Amino acid sequence: MAALLDVKNLGISFGGLRAVNGFDISIEKEELYGLIGPNGAGKTTVFNLLTGVYKPDTGKVLLDGQDITGKKTIDISKAGIARTFQNIRLFQKLSVLDNVKAGLHNKHHYSTIEGILRLPNYRKVEREMDEQAMELLKVFNLDQEADLTAANLPYGKQRRLEIARALATEPKLLLLDEPAAGMNPNETGELMEMIRFVRKNFHMTILLIEHDMKLVSGICERLTVLNFGEVLAQGKTTDVLNNPQVITAYLGE
Repeated sequence: MAALLDVKNLGISFGGLRAVNGFDISIEKEELYGLIGPNGAGKTTVFNLLTGVYKPDTGKVLLDGQDITGKKTIDISKAGIARTFQNIRLFQKLSVLDNVKAGLHNKHHYSTIEGILRLPNYRKVEREMDEQAMELLKVFNLDQEADLTAANLPYGKQRRLEIARALATEPKLLLLDEPAAGMNPNETGELMEMIRFVRKNFHMTILLIEHDMKLVSGICERLTVLNFGEVLAQGKTTDVLNNPQVITAYLGE
């Protein structure tokens, strides 16, 4: 079976410093995969390479067989990669509903003139988006807060909203950048269940960066460990977490 995401020899330098070097990863459809490593290891740089924020110096990125290497962020989003961020990036002044609708614009279109004049196609598309957005909000138990301003949601619900908005783009691959950052143990437990739910009910392939090893060991089937921009270890989660080199990299011994 062909991998959904297949990355070979990915690399980038900044001012002569090799931030990521020779990065390989292969993720199967509907797999829940973890990317871990010490601070500064290059994990978010990998996400930025996969989503078009940075263009790689070397390597190739295939998504479901399609070469997306070096493409623009919007084209990669349309190809099927969505992401969340370590620091939540919602449209804070928009409503919860409108945040999700922003993700739906990948699939729904009307012209500027239709929007300005509120023509029938504009009203039809907006009605369809309202319905789809509300369905997603119900899935994430946020439908009661649909009219609230996103900034007024508690932290845990903001994180849920960000994932709901990412799923609104109907991605093939969901990238989660430290989703448990800033969460207490109870919120982290709820997050674990939500990630499992998303994978099962949306048939989603998920790659996550995370420092919470309890979360990583609890949900990830396989891991890649980055250290100083290079792959240190790769394989089944239990094997990787028991690898002496990985333990040393984390403990600094």
